[in-house]
Amino acid sequence: MKKYKVGIIGATGMVGQRFALLLENHPWFEVKVLAASSSSAGKKYRDAVRRWHLAEPMPEKFADMVVLDATADREKIAAQVDFCFCAVNMPKEEIKALEESYAKLECPIVSNNSAHRATPDVPMVIPEINADHLEVIASQRARLGTKRGFIAVKSNCSLQSYVPLLHPLRKYGIKCAAVTTYQAISGAGKTFETMPEIVDNIIPYIGGEEEKSELEPLKIWGEVKDGVIVNADGPAITAQCLRVPVSDGHTAACFVSFEHKPTKQQILEAWENFSGEPQRLELPSAPKQFIHYFEENDRPQPKLDRMTERGMAVCAGRLREDNLFDYKFIGCSHNTLRGAAGGAVLLAELLAAKGYFD
Repeated sequence: MKKYKVGIIGATGMVGQRFALLLENHPWFEVKVLAASSSSAGKKYRDAVRRWHLAEPMPEKFADMVVLDATADREKIAAQVDFCFCAVNMPKEEIKALEESYAKLECPIVSNNSAHRATPDVPMVIPEINADHLEVIASQRARLGTKRGFIAVKSNCSLQSYVPLLHPLRKYGIKCAAVTTYQAISGAGKTFETMPEIVDNIIPYIGGEEEKSELEPLKIWGEVKDGVIVNADGPAITAQCLRVPVSDGHTAACFVSFEHKPTKQQILEAWENFSGEPQRLELPSAPKQFIHYFEENDRPQPKLDRMTERGMAVCAGRLREDNLFDYKFIGCSHNTLRGAAGGAVLLAELLAAKGYFD
């Protein structure tokens, strides 16, 4: 695999910092550009980062790189890279315009942002589940008038803790599902130092999160038709999303009913045997075993299990029959690795393996 030159747009935020760590020694991707807002532009990365949020230290190889202005320096950035990762903190419409402007400069964008997730010809991909949605990029390029440029996005971080567990069970006809997510503070770009109100507390509202949790799975399970992604008709999902005092790792309590109720053993076998394109292609960031099931009654736990397979696996436990739904279970995933920067890097690896950056 050739080396691709990449940029990180939004490099100073928590997800941008996670991108920097993941790409420090990546076998396929070499970071050539770090970009952020105008207030960070012109500074060395070590000076532009107001607070380093992660336990691992800032990579020395990036510390003295001069940060460019993600908006004003677009043409300069696009000329230096094969594609960019994007994780910016801006109003939604501004993000949409920024990402589209890069695509029109023939610089593909792999986005962690939510701005384009509902755009019908932008693929929103969990690589193990709907890699086939990448074919819509041809239609998007036709709309944008580009040869190389396009936008691809990853889904919301909370989805990773339950959608991969529901997906292998769709063959049994999922009628409906209810999910409550218990989401780590890093999902809000916070640490315990910067979010003291979460200590000894739960906040029962995360703006926009429940709508994403209910609607985004339908796009992931949709199909490419006439140049756009048509959402699946179902199953119906109802969600509640809570912010909890956990540093990293989103947990989901999921309840599900089926048209054709499987046995518990059939569900466990479906999870154990499930894999996708990342495993087939042996992508560098792919977990060897995508879903890990824990037999212990007190697992999975974010603190113990979020780093399973370098934080790129999805963990499950407590599968049992329910007296209202057919089954209930617990899911857990690392929200800034599988759910954010890691998921975007895996998506970029899939795009690279399939020639979308060439």
